[in-house]
Order: sequence, then structure tokens, then C-alpha cells
Amino acid sequence: SYLTNLFPLWVLAGGAVGLLQPSALAWMRGSYITGALALSMLFMGMTLELADFRRVLQNPTQVFLGFACQFTIMPLLGWSMAKLFALPVPLAVGVILVSCCPGGTASNLVALIAQADVALSVLMTTASTVAAPIMTPLLTAMLAGSLVPVDAKALLLSTLQVVLLPVSAGLAINTLLPGLSRAVSTVTPLLAVVLVALICGSVIAQTATQFASVGLSLLGAVVGLHLGGFILGYTVPRIFGNSEAVSRTVSIETGMQNSALGVVLARTFPDPVTALPCAISATCHSVLGSTFAAIWRLQKQRGADMPQSKEGEGDSA
Repeated sequence: SYLTNLFPLWVLAGGAVGLLQPSALAWMRGSYITGALALSMLFMGMTLELADFRRVLQNPTQVFLGFACQFTIMPLLGWSMAKLFALPVPLAVGVILVSCCPGGTASNLVALIAQADVALSVLMTTASTVAAPIMTPLLTAMLAGSLVPVDAKALLLSTLQVVLLPVSAGLAINTLLPGLSRAVSTVTPLLAVVLVALICGSVIAQTATQFASVGLSLLGAVVGLHLGGFILGYTVPRIFGNSEAVSRTVSIETGMQNSALGVVLARTFPDPVTALPCAISATCHSVLGSTFAAIWRLQKQRGADMPQSKEGEGDSA
């Protein structure tokens, strides 16, 4: 819907409220944040079918490429940006944590706008989400373990609770009660967007003072993380000879993270500031993703208006 397509503005508005009027979101904390993310993941699960998982097995190469970019490019960029901008330990851990999270569900919407491969986007998001209970704690422990003790078991349990269980429940609902899933499908995407905006706004509200003191360096690290993810996520598939549509899809899946999951997992660390990079990440990757999508869509439209050569051309940019 039109309101759902305004996802970046929703998240930006949530962040602005959290920064300017922290008291307005003071109630959104603790179990409310966990519940909000679990509910949004339930909504995602309700869009999946068992056939989606069969398609992953039938088309493993492209899905694996996206999976590999997701869990190599982003974690390494997260660690590099934390070092490059010399972030304080809690913020460095937060940047690394969000870089180790799976792809965000908003990537599917951005893929649609960018005229990329939406079906492949859904499969990549599904694959990284299902793997998150293992990959996210493992990579976070590897990269952030030298900075602060990482309770990998607590990360694993949290990821199971807010990702695997809700997504599985949503899949079961869509499989057993498809009519119910169709009936609510017109409102669940917007509800998920609002929930993510509330989650991110609440974290910024709780850490507004710290954000004011480290805003520029933290913003630089987060922008560098996602911008690098989009660029490298596009470049790597092209190097391996993939089509324009597939390269755009991998770029979007790599550059956009499930930042709300990072917010929830950050609660396993003692310093609440660890969640701040994850909240900023949601706004950053949404704005960058929407910008890339608009550019690619414009290029596609211009390419369609240009006369084609007689020899024929490959994928238009």
C-alpha cells in the first residue's frame, strides 16, 4: 500500500520523536520491544509457503550467493567501520551486532521498487532469517568477543524466540489457515512497519543523550556499513556474471539488515547503548535502499524508452 511504501519516513519519524520527545516513547521498552519484533516476524512468516523452501533447494546457487554476501561482507564491514571510526566499545559492539543480523523484510519491498527479482529477494531473506539463530550469535562472538564478553547462548536463545518461533508460527498459520493470512495481508505489512518504527524510536529515546555526544562518528560508521553493503553486494554478483536483476537483488539483501532484531539482541549486553547503532541502522538502510531503488527504477525506465540495437542487449541497468 501507499503508506507501507513510506517505510523510510515511518522509521525516520520514529527516530525524530525518540530524539526530540523521548518521553513519548518511554513506555516502549523491555518486553514490549521483544513482543513487537516477534509480532512483525510472525507477519513475515504468514507470507511464506512451504513451496518457498522448495524453491531454495531448486535454485541454490543464487540464494547461496546472497547468503554468503550477507554473512561475510556485512560482518567484516561492521568490524572495519567500528575500528575506522574508533567507536567506544558499546557502540562498536552494536555496529558489529547489527552487521551480523539477517536481511530485513523491508528489502523485499525495496526489491519491488528497484524492479529486481522479488521472488529471489524473498528466498534470500528467508534463508538468512532461518540461519540467523546460528550465524548471528556465532559471528558476533567471533568479531566482538575481543571487545566485550559475548554470551553466545543468550544470543542464540533470543534469536530463537524472536525469529525462528514466530516465523514458524506464521508459516503454520499460512499453511493451515490460508484464508486468514489472505484476510489480514492488507494490513500486516503496515503494522510491521509501524512496529519497527516504534522499536527504533524507543531505543533512540532511551539513548538520546549518548547519541548527541557521539552522533557524527556513529552515523559515519553506520552509513559506511550499509553503503559498503549495497555497493559490494552489487559488485560481487556482477563479477561472477550474474544478471542486472540478480545483482540488484543481492545488493539490496546485503545492504539492508534486520535492525530491529539487533535492537532486541542488544539487550543481552550490559550497556543499553549497544542498541543505539541498531536503531540508527534501520533508518539508514531504509533511506539508502529507497534511494538506490529509485535510481535503478529510473534507469530501467530510461532504458525502456531507448531504442534497442538490432544485435540485442543484455540486462538493462
